Amino acid sequence: MNIEQRFCNYVKIDTQSDPESTTFPSTEKQKDLSRVLVAELLEMGLTDAHLDEYGYVYATLPSNVNKKVPVICFCSHVDTSPDCTGANVKPIVHRNYQGQDIVLPDDTSQVIKPSEHPYLLERIGDDIVTASGTTLLGADDKAGVAVIMDFVQKMVQNPNIPHGDIKILFTPDEEIGHGVDHVNIEKLGADYGYTLDAGERGCYEDETFSADGATVNFYGISAHPGYAKDKLVNALKIAGDFLSRLPKNEWSPETTSDREGFVHPVTMGGGAEHAYVKFIVRDFITANLAEHEAKLKALMEATVAEYPGATASMEVAEQYRNMKDVVQLTPEISEYAIKAIEMAGMTPQLTSARGGTDGSRLSFMGLPCPNIFTGEMAFHGKHEYVSVQDMEKASEVLVHLSGLWAQ
Repeated sequence: MNIEQRFCNYVKIDTQSDPESTTFPSTEKQKDLSRVLVAELLEMGLTDAHLDEYGYVYATLPSNVNKKVPVICFCSHVDTSPDCTGANVKPIVHRNYQGQDIVLPDDTSQVIKPSEHPYLLERIGDDIVTASGTTLLGADDKAGVAVIMDFVQKMVQNPNIPHGDIKILFTPDEEIGHGVDHVNIEKLGADYGYTLDAGERGCYEDETFSADGATVNFYGISAHPGYAKDKLVNALKIAGDFLSRLPKNEWSPETTSDREGFVHPVTMGGGAEHAYVKFIVRDFITANLAEHEAKLKALMEATVAEYPGATASMEVAEQYRNMKDVVQLTPEISEYAIKAIEMAGMTPQLTSARGGTDGSRLSFMGLPCPNIFTGEMAFHGKHEYVSVQDMEKASEVLVHLSGLWAQ
């Protein structure tokens, strides 16, 4: 199969993860794609390819050089975002794209416009893959999966290309922050890694946000609503007041860019007696997280002080940390990736990810793991798209990269 065929096959398999699930992986259907990948890897001759009980796919492309070289891992995740359905994805290939608006046929109100997605204008002449208008596409991160599988096929078919041991890792549940909860680093046996989970052609990310989660709890006083005068203190109303005090023009995802951090409410719930608001807290400078959380706590305390009898608390949990703190300790990880992008005929685009990847946590588990482009764009929604030629270029980068490590 070529990379387009692989990708279109993979996105048809529903692998949406579920943040409310208590199992691992969060949805059993993620393994449907993982089993396909194991079968294809075995068919290509990677005899140790297997799926473990947690839904991870492990495989090794054995070294073909007669010297000891670092073991490199290429990693992508199989799950798709809970933000938009991934069931019954119908991929559509728009051949020789010429800059027009792309009207998605199953819901013609869904139109992918270059005015809103300017990267499309850089892909004139490419073959653009979209969904049909009722689902996401799943390029995040099945584009990465297809790139790695295409790379393996290239290496198997061209045994004269030198490379050391290459480890393949496909993970579940990345989209809900649990992608490497049960990965076996010792079994993986890699020295350095790269995730394939970034966007524009030539993009290389060696830096991510540092991230915490915060839960703000408000405790009111419950009373029968028919007899509640001067008794009821409604926790939901306190939570609403608290949310209204968040800054309107700063400190949020919708008002920040580049290297600015933010605090973002993602879920709220509860009742009159107890209400909660869950936040994600993000910044490239890890020390700034504590400052954001102190500001959030001060807003909580100022709010609850205006409601006699009510109390409040805030809980903070670490989620992941900026991979650059680890990656920069081994400069050749980035040097080789940048050179491989250049060898594939592109100008490297060094960017910082305003989010996290499996590589964020893998880096702090002993596997430094920056991120390489796949072409996936507008992810987590119905306007998601990917260029076939971008995926092909990413696969080419992996060929050059594995060769550089083998040297």
